[in-house]
Amino acid sequence: MLPTHGRYDYVPITQRADYTWPNGARLAVYIGLNLEHFAFGEGLGAELAPGGPQPDVLNYAWRDYGNRVGAWRMIEIFDALDMPVSVLANSAMYDYAPDLMAAHRARGDEVLGHGRTNAERQSVLDEADEAQLIAEATAVITRAEGRAPQGWLSPWIAESRVTPDLLDEAGYGYTLNWCMDDQPVWMRTRRGRILSIPYPQEVNDIPSIVARKDGAAQFADMITDNFDEMLTQSEQQPLVMGIALHPYLVGQPYRLRHLRRALAHINAHRDQIWLTRAGDIHAHCRDVIPDLIP
Repeated sequence: MLPTHGRYDYVPITQRADYTWPNGARLAVYIGLNLEHFAFGEGLGAELAPGGPQPDVLNYAWRDYGNRVGAWRMIEIFDALDMPVSVLANSAMYDYAPDLMAAHRARGDEVLGHGRTNAERQSVLDEADEAQLIAEATAVITRAEGRAPQGWLSPWIAESRVTPDLLDEAGYGYTLNWCMDDQPVWMRTRRGRILSIPYPQEVNDIPSIVARKDGAAQFADMITDNFDEMLTQSEQQPLVMGIALHPYLVGQPYRLRHLRRALAHINAHRDQIWLTRAGDIHAHCRDVIPDLIP
């Protein structure tokens, strides 16, 4: 027998209970916007070009463009299309870019926990230190937003063997870390359970643009093709489509133009889908259809 995580069972998507999203929709769509801040001269970070010795000014400044410029251009698009957003925020953003966090608060966007900074991974910490990281990030968001975040995405999708347990024990209701499904799935924890909501590693600008070197038009086409196919598939099963975005990538002007095209395409089908926030998906699964979720 191979080692297993023991968090969920294998249940084919074709053999599950049927249900609908609010207003009879079959496809739920949410935008996961990553707002991240990085340490200068040390730590982790995506790279535009291979970095040299620290301080790596080129890559630090490239990432910082997202908070200073790209994220604000993206808000203009979200406002023009009246699209809700789930903000995956490093807690360091509240000190570094408070105006940006306030702008999303004014929009009524949901804020999820996304660690302290993407300059670090929580998976390398011992259990006590990882619990402290989660507690620190949660406390900052709770003070700023007036309520505790319900969802979590680890920096770099990094988990230890006990991360779902620690999140459950810290009061989190759902995680975006696991990309194994197109429907929400209950995951076992040592105290109870936590909901896994689909978060994409394909329709995600980091693996697409940074890793695979996809062009701006190609990434936008990926979003629209994925949406069109999932809208058809959802006639058979209710589905969730997430779109993972980073302002230092798709907030660049030439990529922004193509992103606008893709989001407008989704918005044109608004009457057929549930355009929502990840937290609203969690609330519906928890409060309305908990026994229908595998």
